[in-house]
Amino acid sequence: MITLFRNARIFDGHNEEILDGFDVVVEDGLIREVAENCGSLADATVIDCKGRYLMPGLIDCHFHAYSPSMNVAVIEHMPLSLLAAHAVKVLEGTLMRGFTTVRDAAGGDMGLWMAIEQGLIKGPRFFFPGKAISQTGGHGDIRPATEREMCGCAAYRGSMTLVADGADAMRAAVREELRKGAHQIKIFVSGGALSPTDPMWMPQFTEDEIRAAVYEASTRRTYVMAHSHTDDSSRRCSEYGVRTIEHGTLICKDETARILAKNGTYVVPTLSVSDVLRRHVDKLNLPAAIVDKINSIDNQSLRAIEVCSRAGVKLGFGTDLLDHAFHPFQGGEFELRGQVSKPIDVLRSATSINAEILQMSGQLGCIKEGALADILVLEGDPFADLSLFREPLKNIPVVMKNGVMVRNDLR
Repeated sequence: MITLFRNARIFDGHNEEILDGFDVVVEDGLIREVAENCGSLADATVIDCKGRYLMPGLIDCHFHAYSPSMNVAVIEHMPLSLLAAHAVKVLEGTLMRGFTTVRDAAGGDMGLWMAIEQGLIKGPRFFFPGKAISQTGGHGDIRPATEREMCGCAAYRGSMTLVADGADAMRAAVREELRKGAHQIKIFVSGGALSPTDPMWMPQFTEDEIRAAVYEASTRRTYVMAHSHTDDSSRRCSEYGVRTIEHGTLICKDETARILAKNGTYVVPTLSVSDVLRRHVDKLNLPAAIVDKINSIDNQSLRAIEVCSRAGVKLGFGTDLLDHAFHPFQGGEFELRGQVSKPIDVLRSATSINAEILQMSGQLGCIKEGALADILVLEGDPFADLSLFREPLKNIPVVMKNGVMVRNDLR
């Protein structure tokens, strides 16, 4: 099966310079050729882009498949089969919006990955961490303060997270998630907004515990992603070998950002979830303590992006959205980031930089010979208007994943 994209303006995932009037040939799931004129190809399906922008499929590096509600406690009480049914809906919608790859940040598992790979459900390429790992009373410990342990015989283990205390327990937890096929490991190193008992400023896990997770991940040639809002916890993550800092909302010191840049630590901002929480908090029926934590973040995340950018920190792209009502806002992350970043920087974050994070450079997030054929065609100029990603069904008429056409609405 050969597909020929004709007469496109190509953003290759890296360069601000556009390849104008170029063709792209796709065969057997790969990009075979990128050239000014590929000529006529026998038996090829031809898609005339008529000068529209063509770019790599989008990558969301902070995604939640098991996410039917903003109230995480509600999710914890759902049967796993019901959660999986919700995940199918979330994943299918995500692919239709042009996100051809996602990196799950808590709970994503082998079952969902296999269902996508075997074609049982339509979804983006799926990188999963298994259960995210928390200390007792940390961001991944969803038990309310009033919950009473009846026997004290086992650590907390929920549908998306588990608790491990001490370096040895961390090693065992990481090894178990890796045994079950995890592509990366997720830990919590600061407080967070949606957990019931930990203040945002709270440092979580000791150096020994974090280094244990990093080492065990490295034995499988993979890495640790860490939930981290604060400046201090982000610095600790970088110094202890964590690859990606998730959120980084309160990074405020130039010195910290310089350390992150020197160590090659990525930061994955997630403006969408904060934006949704601020705008819809009155409708979500969240506990008062959680609402207070949401309000405490304010708009500091934009400043954190500026601080990191000045220091040369590589910024990924994530959304962190939960709830079926809010997943359709996924593309709004582009415009939110555009408040403080140039369009080229935002577009690179969602393509080539996220591919680096996933250890898939040259295969994902780019339009080049030999890369996986994840391709979008746009109505509009993303360098002039990042808001076009807010309405993907209107503004992204063509979505291809792995050389297979997901959607073609070109007129």
